[in-house]
Amino acid sequence: MAENEQLAQVIAWLKGLQDSICEQIGGLEPTVDWHVDRWRREEGGGGDTRVLEGGEVIERGGVNFSHVVGQSLPPSASARKPELAGRRFAATGVSLVMHPRNPFAPTSHMNVRFFIAEKDGEAPVWWFGGGFDLTPYYPFSEDVDHWHGCARKALTAFDDSLYQRYRRWCDEYFYLPHRNEHRGVGGLFFDDLDSPDGDGPNFSRSFELTRSVGEQFAPAWVPIVEKRKDHSYEQRQRDFQLYRRGRYVEFNLVYDRGTLFGLQSRGRTESILMSMPPQAQWRYDWTPEPGSEEQRIMDYVTPPSEPA
Repeated sequence: MAENEQLAQVIAWLKGLQDSICEQIGGLEPTVDWHVDRWRREEGGGGDTRVLEGGEVIERGGVNFSHVVGQSLPPSASARKPELAGRRFAATGVSLVMHPRNPFAPTSHMNVRFFIAEKDGEAPVWWFGGGFDLTPYYPFSEDVDHWHGCARKALTAFDDSLYQRYRRWCDEYFYLPHRNEHRGVGGLFFDDLDSPDGDGPNFSRSFELTRSVGEQFAPAWVPIVEKRKDHSYEQRQRDFQLYRRGRYVEFNLVYDRGTLFGLQSRGRTESILMSMPPQAQWRYDWTPEPGSEEQRIMDYVTPPSEPA
């Protein structure tokens, strides 16, 4: 299959995925309409950004489709593939972040993407990446189990080791070293995928795995929010949610490769930063009281101490 046919196939699926996810999430907010921005990029390509804001359930959320092309692969995309630096590229993906209003409903992120890098006289190089992760403020063990059960289900048709490998990769990637904290309770993360079965590049199988991950997001997240969206809460719990959202902001602006790629490739800033929560707080040198509700999330996100 020629690379332009591969790209067209992926783009068609991504647009359908965006429609499907927006429909399922929209069911949580039947009285709030999606704000839709279709935009073009001067260097080539464009996208479709859809935002829900100010709802009773979703305080802010966005589902963004983009397809951009350029003459030089940005550093954030070539850091793991330095041999591809400077190549022409095409990149397409769907990225979403959902920030519920209720502190007992978790924030979540999902991204699936496809890259092609080209250079005259050499064969094009392509790869997939993506995953999803969950960031609760007041975690429930049954929600975490459901989330990881869906993550495992997304990979059941592939190598048995992939779930543990991609789960560990997620924990390693969504980590704030300056805080010594994971961003949340994990999920899946993968990059540079061209051979799920380890027997050489295979576009069909790589695409199949990426589709499986993308299509498992809504069944993983929506039932959790339906269960927690009406949970009663007080101002103390709202304040803690805003405090923990600060960690989300720190990761996205300092470490997230998707944010860096969007900015380095001169993408649409409003679409790139749609992942930011509408409100967040920082407190000076604050820690939750041992044994409190607020301490529970720290038990999840703090890595175990290294053995002596």
